Amino acid sequence: MNVLAKIFYQLRKYSKAFRMFALVAGPGIIVMVADNDAGGITTYTTTGAQYGNHLLWFLILLGPVAYLVQEMTVRLGAVTKRGHAEAIFDSFGSFWGWFSLLDLVLTDWLTMITEFIGMTAAMSIFGIPAWITVLACWMLMGSMILTGSYWTWEKIALVICIGNLIYIPAAFVVHPSVPDIIRNSVIPNLPPGGFTNDLFFLLMANIGTTIAPWMLFFQQSSVVDKGLQEKDIKFGQWDTAIGSLLTVVVAMFLIIVCGKLLLGQPIESAAQAATMIMPKSNYVGTIIAIGLFDAGFLGAICISLASSWAFGEIFGWAHSLNHKIKEAPWFYAYYFFDLLLAGTVVLIPNAPLVLITLFVQVIATTLLPPALVFLILLLNNKKTMGDLVNTQLQNFLNISIVVVIIVLSTMYGLTTLFPNLL
Repeated sequence: MNVLAKIFYQLRKYSKAFRMFALVAGPGIIVMVADNDAGGITTYTTTGAQYGNHLLWFLILLGPVAYLVQEMTVRLGAVTKRGHAEAIFDSFGSFWGWFSLLDLVLTDWLTMITEFIGMTAAMSIFGIPAWITVLACWMLMGSMILTGSYWTWEKIALVICIGNLIYIPAAFVVHPSVPDIIRNSVIPNLPPGGFTNDLFFLLMANIGTTIAPWMLFFQQSSVVDKGLQEKDIKFGQWDTAIGSLLTVVVAMFLIIVCGKLLLGQPIESAAQAATMIMPKSNYVGTIIAIGLFDAGFLGAICISLASSWAFGEIFGWAHSLNHKIKEAPWFYAYYFFDLLLAGTVVLIPNAPLVLITLFVQVIATTLLPPALVFLILLLNNKKTMGDLVNTQLQNFLNISIVVVIIVLSTMYGLTTLFPNLL
């Protein structure tokens, strides 16, 4: 009888914990899955087609890195009840506040363009003109944000996140070499040809699509808008960990698919990859096209919100999804302005869309270090964070991430100036 009572007690305990997690979960999963946006999907298809499974180990390393960075935004948002932009302004003054905001605006605008590039390219495979795709996306994104409730928006976003998992069954269809996948996942190695400028560019692009400045602003503001408290931090960390795992798994499966079906073929975009795969497997090609649209849509709604939240925080506008449009007109106005501007660029004839898509990921990497430095400094403010400041181990790991990114960004700049350096 005592054994049954203990089992019943444990089940109730776990059930309660699960219900609490279900209430808190959302910001971490959404931001990490949205990280596999249209630009990310193009980066992964290019990586797989060019290098096969050789860089799977590198993708696995990026998962913990993304978690370490994003976990800090959970603690900072829950403790301060302020978004990232507001926290930087309050702690470092207007100069650095405007610097970080302009950094965000530039990367967000360029990244938003890539989301519309991905969505229009995906739908063009099914014969849908770009202008119809852009118009439909504007309407759908507008409908989502005008619900007047953060919780409603989050539930819809989580449903869209499920679409990002569509690449997982595609990998089983192509029957890849399991021993090869395991070997390249656990043993770091360079592809045939060694360390070249092309390889370095793709490594930078993969970093840029796994950790981006907009993610810091989005998740912290999302935590605040959702109303998470300090007691919710542990569940918020699990939320972020699960999201980190999902983003790496999806990226790996897509690389495996393209490495199997397109190895050695020049790929410039995910839409091109889908088109080239369709004659070999119409099912897999269709999956890549649908997944590309889903990735672009999810990325667009998150990135535009990150900018809107940041502007609302800095200018003192009402900036919550729980406000009606009459209560927060400037917050919603900027959101729609961001969508209209990015969508319009895609419709410009002969715009260098493929080049924009690939270079955005690298630009995001080069502009990431300042955002990370601000975040680490904020998490070491004992007066603000109390007992939730970074530990010595967290500081060591996060500072190491910043140093590595700075070194890689510098190397990228040098290889751009001197192409024959490597």
